Amino acid sequence: MDLKVLALPIFALLILAEAVITATRGRNAYIGRDFGGSMSQLSMNILVKLGVDGLVIGLYFFLYQFRLFDMESSPLQWLFTLVVLDFFFYWYHRASHRVRFLWCAHVVHHSSEHMNFGTALRQSPTGPLTIVMFYWPLPLLGFHPLVIASAGAVATIYGFWTHTETVSKLWRPLEWIFVTPSHHRAHHGSNPEYIDKNYANLLIIWDRLFGTFEPEIAPVRYGLINNIHTYHPLKIAFTEWYKLLRDTGRARSIGLVRQLWTKPPGWKPGQGDTQDPAATPSAAN
Repeated sequence: MDLKVLALPIFALLILAEAVITATRGRNAYIGRDFGGSMSQLSMNILVKLGVDGLVIGLYFFLYQFRLFDMESSPLQWLFTLVVLDFFFYWYHRASHRVRFLWCAHVVHHSSEHMNFGTALRQSPTGPLTIVMFYWPLPLLGFHPLVIASAGAVATIYGFWTHTETVSKLWRPLEWIFVTPSHHRAHHGSNPEYIDKNYANLLIIWDRLFGTFEPEIAPVRYGLINNIHTYHPLKIAFTEWYKLLRDTGRARSIGLVRQLWTKPPGWKPGQGDTQDPAATPSAAN
């Protein structure tokens, strides 16, 4: 049984609790149509995962045959897998903000202008097709596919609770080591200082090590610099893919197509690697 499926009732209770708590404080964390948009993306994401998860785990078992190292099964090895997985996720998430075709999948998660537990579940239907591009080396290194799956589920469950405004900053040592709601609120900000910051999911030490950490100081403006202004499920899921395919169809060379797919979001010919601020993401998980 997928641990994430078992966690869904807990997620539902936390969403209800957050809605009640914020309402009693005079601030509604949830807007009905926005929450519905998040749930539409979750539903499509689940359908896609039902179709591809078997293929992905099959690929991992195939690659595991050629593993370079053998690891003994133990709680310590499982914990090591979780840390390594978080490291790989950091680079996947960072690439998802800096490579346009990966951003097309990830932008869905950043498209809400609200921060709440519902936003944590706003997951792209095309996301499950991109993450495997970064995780496939793990079974080759000797990480068992089922351990990867269970550690990944725990990491995903952890990431849920960081999407809230009801939890302020935590005890300083925890803020220094782990990703907290404060860190992830900044990640979802469209403020210039928060763009492309705080990519980690579990351990914020990766951002501190690789120069992408930014503390939450100024009030956070959630969403994209250019928000999509729609709650239509298909538009939320595929608007950026449509724009990429449209630009691809207009390209006059294979080289330009490659650049359109692999340069940062908002890149245009002649810009080098700089982003167009009008098209840049906010930053998100």
